[in-house]
Amino acid sequence: MTPLAEKMRPKSLDEVIGQEHLTGTNSTIRKMLENDTLNSLIFWGPPGTGKTTLAEIIAEQSGRKFFKLNAISSGVKDVREIIEETKKQNLFSGKSPILFIDEIHRFNKTQQDSLLHAVEKGWVVLIGATTENPSFEVVAALLSRCQVYTLKSLSYEKLEELLKSALNKYNSEFQSNFKIKENAELSVRDKYIQLNTEGYGGMIASTWLDRPLSVAGRVIVKNGNKYESRLVNIDRDLVLIPNLAIHMNRKVNEGIALNKQIDMLPLFSAGDRKKDAFKALIASELKVSKSDIYGSDLYLYNRMKSSVWGENSEFFSAPGIDNLECAFTSLKGFIKGANESNIQVYVCFDNEEVGSETKQGAASTFLYDVLRRINDKLGMNEEDFRCAIANSFMLSCDNAHAVHPNHTNKTDATNCSYMNEGIVIKSHAGQKYTSDGVSIAIFKAICETAKVPYQFFANRSDEAGGSTLGNIAMSQVSVNSVDIGLAQLAMHSSYESAGVKDAKYMENACKSFFDSCIREVESGVLEIK
Repeated sequence: MTPLAEKMRPKSLDEVIGQEHLTGTNSTIRKMLENDTLNSLIFWGPPGTGKTTLAEIIAEQSGRKFFKLNAISSGVKDVREIIEETKKQNLFSGKSPILFIDEIHRFNKTQQDSLLHAVEKGWVVLIGATTENPSFEVVAALLSRCQVYTLKSLSYEKLEELLKSALNKYNSEFQSNFKIKENAELSVRDKYIQLNTEGYGGMIASTWLDRPLSVAGRVIVKNGNKYESRLVNIDRDLVLIPNLAIHMNRKVNEGIALNKQIDMLPLFSAGDRKKDAFKALIASELKVSKSDIYGSDLYLYNRMKSSVWGENSEFFSAPGIDNLECAFTSLKGFIKGANESNIQVYVCFDNEEVGSETKQGAASTFLYDVLRRINDKLGMNEEDFRCAIANSFMLSCDNAHAVHPNHTNKTDATNCSYMNEGIVIKSHAGQKYTSDGVSIAIFKAICETAKVPYQFFANRSDEAGGSTLGNIAMSQVSVNSVDIGLAQLAMHSSYESAGVKDAKYMENACKSFFDSCIREVESGVLEIK
């Protein structure tokens, strides 16, 4: 699975967030690209500000060959080999290739001097990236031949903008209940083309009918001997799953079971109906040939816009609220919270619940492996790791069922939740939720510190309920945990509803949690600082 950072990496200057002084309409970098007069550059800024991304965008938009080295693991020999290769490239393309050196301040004087001749001759355009002041870390002769640009740390507002962009991309490209099968097209009497889909998870199938839908996801493209993951989003109303008219389905309002292979196939085309029209569309979007497409993970998604509604605008509706609402608000709290006594970790699992045993799911070793690597990099041993795990506390965040106004009997009489009434603490006698007396007590204290209301949810004793990822993840990493969420209606519908106030409650509670330090001071006694 492609890492989130890679999925969100900008592909153009317009997509770069937080560096408008370098990427704006009248910026020097944009002018250089427009005029095709590229100079050697040094990007100076903190980690995560987009130095590597900018270098890749410059290479792509200038149409130049891109060579990349990391100064930590590379030496003079590597530099000379690339310079020899760039001289050959110049003979054929007429454009100097780009040599990008990450952490260029890690090169010593000899290593930096080995670049001088190639930069002077124009064999390469050097782009260096550094977290240290280049005036002190880059040799004067090389620095004099480069333009230095400073990248700024992202403000909270820009981080929030980036977060919203990531969630929108996730919502449109990956939050769907219908996967497009490899052989995607189905011909109907040689008049229509449908897309052959497969349902994922426990969806409310009827909510996908008669709505504007489109297709997005990941495509594997052959590029020479390489197979690259490319994201694609057909950003227009592309397909629709039409209902059957009541005249042909008189019992529709009595409740009809929808067959996913018959009733849930979207209508794609009634035009030329050429073979592989869908694949051709995807190829066109990616600007590749059909033969270059070697695999795909493509999904339907609901294109209906989000809405805020109610007498006092107290509700909102959108696709994918379960569980993007918790993902969004908990991440905001994570970003805002801080406690130097803790190593704070935020994890979002893909393929929730039904797909938890995948390599990227909650039952995988992913979380355990990351925590072990953090422990090892800190120079800690096995016993230190076990003690750290035992002293940890986890919030397992997943939305909860609100009392339905038309079906109040579907929820427990006293342990039930309402929209805009605060965070839902979930518990289950059979441990489908991780909450117990200890973790509930700790989280109640966290909420009270944040002045956030809370409520309790338990399933009716005579009905099976859902579960969350907390108990699944705990099969790999055993820590104290509480299952929480936000109340919503129409869970697993293609268009869900929730309370406006609750989003802020979750953000504030999570900030309070990450501001805290929770420790066991003696057997059976926990302390919050």
